[in-house]
Parts: sequence; structure tokens; C-alpha cells
Amino acid sequence: MVCVAGDYGSIAIGFLIVHGYRLVSTRSLHLRALPAVPVGLWLIYAMLFTLLGYSERLYHPEVLQEPRGELLITAKVSFWSASLFAAALAFSNLALRSVALFLAGAIFSLPVMFSWRKTRQLRRESHVSGARNILIIGNGRLGPRLARYLQQDPRHNYVVRGFFDDAKTSIGDFARLARREFIDEVILTAPLPTDAVHRMITEAQCNKIDVKIVPDCFEFDPATVRLERFGNIPVFTLNEEPVPSVELLIKRCVDIFLSAACLVVVSPLLSLIALLVKLDSPGPAFYSAPRVGRKGHRFLCYKFRTMVSDADALKKALRTNNEREGPFFKIADDPRITRVGRFLRRYSLDELPQLWNVLRGEMSMVGPRPHPVDDTDRYSVDDWQRLEVTPGLTGLWQVTARQDPSFARSMELDRQYIGQWTLGMDFRILFRTIAAVLRGEGA
Repeated sequence: MVCVAGDYGSIAIGFLIVHGYRLVSTRSLHLRALPAVPVGLWLIYAMLFTLLGYSERLYHPEVLQEPRGELLITAKVSFWSASLFAAALAFSNLALRSVALFLAGAIFSLPVMFSWRKTRQLRRESHVSGARNILIIGNGRLGPRLARYLQQDPRHNYVVRGFFDDAKTSIGDFARLARREFIDEVILTAPLPTDAVHRMITEAQCNKIDVKIVPDCFEFDPATVRLERFGNIPVFTLNEEPVPSVELLIKRCVDIFLSAACLVVVSPLLSLIALLVKLDSPGPAFYSAPRVGRKGHRFLCYKFRTMVSDADALKKALRTNNEREGPFFKIADDPRITRVGRFLRRYSLDELPQLWNVLRGEMSMVGPRPHPVDDTDRYSVDDWQRLEVTPGLTGLWQVTARQDPSFARSMELDRQYIGQWTLGMDFRILFRTIAAVLRGEGA
């Protein structure tokens, strides 16, 4: 908060300098007054600066301890925030001279920021009165590395007085060593028995000694490590995959809009297809069967019935004739398919009822196709990766290698979609799907 307040103050000083010059010049030189820029815009600019600063880790403790890197990031954030804000002002109704006045204020605020940051650095170094004696608990892999860093750090005056790594040594020995060497800080770097660590920390607290702990991050980049608290339990996060929340929200909005619009537009066609299915063969017009969706969630997937009513019962007997590799089940001249069903499959019209699944959120317009439960029971461990996302009405495999009998190829395309997913990819797949349907490339 101190750094943020300092940047706000620096920006205010820079703009005050410009406005002061404006007032003096208009009075002494009798020039026509330059147009002023509302104070609220300066505050908005300061907010933009600090937001960009947080995104560039300008206020992170590691950056604040590196003076040169801190100044470079400050200059970078100042340049981009001023450029973006000036561009926004240029497209508004403000006069160009007001935009120039703003840019002048942003430019003058930068050396003020540099000055106060340098002053803060000098004051921090001046407050280090004498050497701080360090005792490192643990002489394993991390202890010597930490000792070398502390002794070579030019910003601090640290002196490593020794290592204490024998958990069997009495707490009295630890206390005598801490008092004899006038220890200011104790740093734990090795996993020791809980009771021994507790006694050492308690003894250090009784002697007014600072206590720090160095977690073993297993060679992970410390910049990615984040500390959380679950109740009173500290937890270190070593890796956290970014979730494109905004993009996923847009994807869901697109799903709702497209599925609802398509259901309204094709409702007469849906009624006609349902009538044809009923007239072609006995049984219901619609077919629903459990499918496995995102995170293994099961749902009823809706389609127009394209097979005889007892098709599921006949599938087990026909599995020996399967022409696909892996869990896929498909045969060219499937005797269970009806005449109308064959036409519907050719143009993928049997999939139209799944727009309802999309509207309900069980499916998406684009994604890996949902597999039957008995097919997913034959998955290998790696195949379950495709269930990390919401299944789709169409997917990359459908527009790329639909006739390819290789299950491995379909899984490769599904993994490619999951790893490289963007909203643009979804729209490209949708357009290619429409072209494929019009050509009658369905199976």
C-alpha cells in the first residue's frame, strides 16, 4: 500500500507541476488559457497505472528488492498506461491541447516516481544498523545455498554465524548458541521433527529472535509459488494452471444464444423429422441414452431415432463386426439403421435434438463428441483427458478425420483441441461443420 500511495502522490505532483506552469504562463505572458483536464481523469489514470503495475508485478516484494528492475518496470508501466489513456482521450471530445497537457503531466510524474523510489531504497538501507547475525537450521541442500546468497547480497548486511542441523542436540545447546553468537534471525531450511522445530521456535520467540522458514519448492521457480491459507493451515501452491474464465463465459453465452436461436428456427423441421421417423419404423421418434460428459458427469443425450427400437440390445452381438479401432463402435452396413435414419445420419440431422443438451449446459456447440458409457468403460488412462472439457455437438475430429477409423487419431485431435482451444477455433469448426453438413459427409 505504501508503494501504491507513493505512485499516486508522484502522479499528482507531476500533474501539479504542469498545471502550475500553465497558470504562471497564462498570467505572466498573457496567453490564452490552456484547457484544463478534469481532476477525475488524473485519478482514473493513476488507477490504470497501478492496475498495470500489479499485472507487471511492480509491487511484488522481489521486484521491490531489485532497484534496477523496479525502475525499468516503472518506466514500462508509465509508458503503456500513458499511451493507452492518451489514446482514449484522443477519441473523446477533449481538445488536443488537453491531451498534450495530460501527456506532459504523465511525463513529469515519471522522474518524481524514480526519485521517491530511490529515496525509499536509501532510507531502507540506512535503517540497517550493523550486521544481522543469522543462524540457519539445516545443513542440507538449501542451507548452504541460502548462506552463500545472504553473504553475497549487497543490499543487506547479513552474517551467517553457523548451521544447526542435529535434531538430537538438546534445545539448551541451541539456546546457548543463539545467545553466544547474538543471533538476530533463525531460518529453518530442513525438515526436522515437529517437536524439535516447535521447541526451537518457542526458544527463539522467548529470546526476541526473528524466525523464518524456507520451504523446499522441489526446484520449482519461486516466482510461481503462492502462499494460501486454508483456515489456519498455510499451503504453498507450486503450480496453478490459468483458467480462461472470460473466454469460457463468452463460449457459454454463445452456446445459449446459438442453441436457442437454432431451436426456434428449425422447430418446423424438427416436427417434420419426428413424423417421418414415426412413419418409417415402430418406436419413439426420439432416442435418449446416457453419455459421459465433462469430469465424468453422465447425462441423457438426445437424438432422433435412426435405428430400430431394440438397437442397444443388438449392439453387444454385433461388436465382433466393429470396423473402428479402440472403444469406437461402427460398422458400415449396420442392419439396425432404418431408411429414414440413414438419410438423417448422412446430413447429421439426427443430432439436432442435442441443441437442447447445449441449451441445458450438458454439451457445447463445439467440443469432443460425447461417447456412450460402454465405450468410455474401454478407455485407457490417457483417454480420460478428453473428459476435462464439455462435450460438443461438433468437434475438430468431425471436420478433420471423421472417416478415419483410428481411435488414436480421434484422441489426438481431441487433445489438440483441448490444448489449443480458442474462441476463434470454435467458430472455424462451426463454419467447417456447416459446409460438411451441406455436402452430406455425415456417417
